[in-house]
Amino acid sequence: MKKQIITVSILAGLVFASCQNKPGSQSAAAASKDILAQDTVYQSETLVIRKLSDHTFQHISYLNTRDFGKVGCNGMIVVNDHEAIVFDTPADKESSAELIRYLAETMNYTIKGVVATHFHADCVAGLAEFHEKQVPSYANERTIVSLKNSGDSAAVPQNGFEDVLELSVGDEIVSARFFGQGHTKDNIIAYYPEENVLFGGCLIKELDAGKGNLEDANVSAWSETVRKIKQEYPDVSIVIPGHGKTGGAQLLDYTIQLFDPGA
Repeated sequence: MKKQIITVSILAGLVFASCQNKPGSQSAAAASKDILAQDTVYQSETLVIRKLSDHTFQHISYLNTRDFGKVGCNGMIVVNDHEAIVFDTPADKESSAELIRYLAETMNYTIKGVVATHFHADCVAGLAEFHEKQVPSYANERTIVSLKNSGDSAAVPQNGFEDVLELSVGDEIVSARFFGQGHTKDNIIAYYPEENVLFGGCLIKELDAGKGNLEDANVSAWSETVRKIKQEYPDVSIVIPGHGKTGGAQLLDYTIQLFDPGA
C-alpha cells in the first residue's frame, strides 16, 4: 500500500444519512471491556468524553436523523505530550466547538489535526469549527471526492491520502488506513499502536447491533475488509465502533459474522 507520513506543525449540513446501529446487549466478556469506557471526564447534553486508556478518549455526540431518531455518534481522541489528534468531528458545529474548547482550554492540548473516517455527516459536520481554529484536517482521497461532489466546501478536509496516513502526537504515531469498502466506499479506521486501541468508525458494529444504514454500503465486501483489519492488528485490546458501546476484538468478529455473505 502507498504510505504517507506527515508531521504536522502546531499551527499547522450534509444530507447523508446516519449509520446508526440498533442498540443491543453485550456478553460478559465484552461488558468487561466496556468498563474501560465508564471513566467520563466531561459530560453535557450535547457531548460526552470518556477516557479509555492513558492516551485515548472516546467522544460521543448526537445526530438527529429522520430514520433513526437521535443517534449517538462516536469518535476518538489520541493525546500525548499536550498534543491531540481527533478522529471524526462531533455530529454538529456546536458540539465540535464544545470539544475544541474542552481540549484546548480545560486540558491544555494543542489539537494538531482532525481526521474524517468517511464522508457522512457524523464524521465531518463540525469541520468548519476546526478550520476556524486553524486545525488541519485529513481524509482519504475518496472521502474528499465525495464531499466535493456534495457542493459543501466548508465540509471538505484539507489534506488527502491514498491508503495510509501517519500523524505524530508528541513523540508517538497514530495511523489511519484504508482496508477496503464496507459501510461506504471510503471508510477508514484509526489505530494507536502504543495501547492497541482501534477506532473502527461506522465500519465496525457494536455487539448485537443491526446492519444499520446501507445506503452507501458495499455489503458483499464488508466482512472481508474487517478480516483484513483483524489480521493486521492481532493484538487489538480496545475497539471503538462508530455507534454504541466500546469492546474488544469481539466487535471485529461480530461485524465479520453480521455481513458474511455465506452466513
